[in-house]
Amino acid sequence: MDGGSTDGSVEIIRAYADRLTGWVSEPDRGQADGINKGFRKAHGEIVAWLNSDDVYQPGTVSKAVAALSDQPQAVMVYGDVISMDGDGKVINLMRYGDWGLPDLMRFEIIGQPAVFMRQSALEQAGLLDLDYHYLLDHHLWLRVAQQGAMLHVPEFWASARFHAGAKNRAHAAEFGEEAYRIVDWMLTDPGLSDLALRDFKRILSGAHRINARYLLDGGLPRQAFAAYLQSVRMFPRDGLREWRRMGFSAISSVVNIDAIKGMYLQKKRQRAEREHPNG
Repeated sequence: MDGGSTDGSVEIIRAYADRLTGWVSEPDRGQADGINKGFRKAHGEIVAWLNSDDVYQPGTVSKAVAALSDQPQAVMVYGDVISMDGDGKVINLMRYGDWGLPDLMRFEIIGQPAVFMRQSALEQAGLLDLDYHYLLDHHLWLRVAQQGAMLHVPEFWASARFHAGAKNRAHAAEFGEEAYRIVDWMLTDPGLSDLALRDFKRILSGAHRINARYLLDGGLPRQAFAAYLQSVRMFPRDGLREWRRMGFSAISSVVNIDAIKGMYLQKKRQRAEREHPNG
């Protein structure tokens, strides 16, 4: 599903057209609209989507199908994700937990390319909401997870690309804005409102924490530190989970420590490459 791009994507698609069930290249209303077009064309029992920057690890699709076949009560399954830079080099390893709906409501974020869903659960939940552009996947997980159990397989299923032009960095501030919108939505959603009211402090703490994370990655340490402080005020135990990043954002707010940041990122990259050298 291509949004009418003029960067050579259509030529690449045509080169592989004989291996595709179908394809479309036309202007759309954004990423969610394009993905929804694909969902409407899908006719299998299990669905997922992969963005142009990301890749599956070998065997991922078969493993996802097997996991959902073995656990009929599960409506979605997810693995872990490798972060890589624009050149495909490993820069971080993102491992998740055995999370359920309450965890998603507290903004435990799952890497989208490692998620597979039952078509029936997606139909009940509804497709991606066109009003979301940054946390559109998390908003969808919250709706799908209301239909049944979530299943985590602690294996690396996908690699996601992070670079200066990626929207998680280029549009860092907008992620937090959508997190707060999701909080407001949860308070009014019939399936979530009761739990959202009971767990409001942890939920809002999670929204502040996610806002801080993206602000720091987007090069806005002062704003990130302020968001971390808000997270700690709402629910200290959750807010202090990222105390290293919180401290880094505080120091970066008053001192130019690009060199130290470079050393830190290099060490992080080296550790990730030792654990998973093939990307």
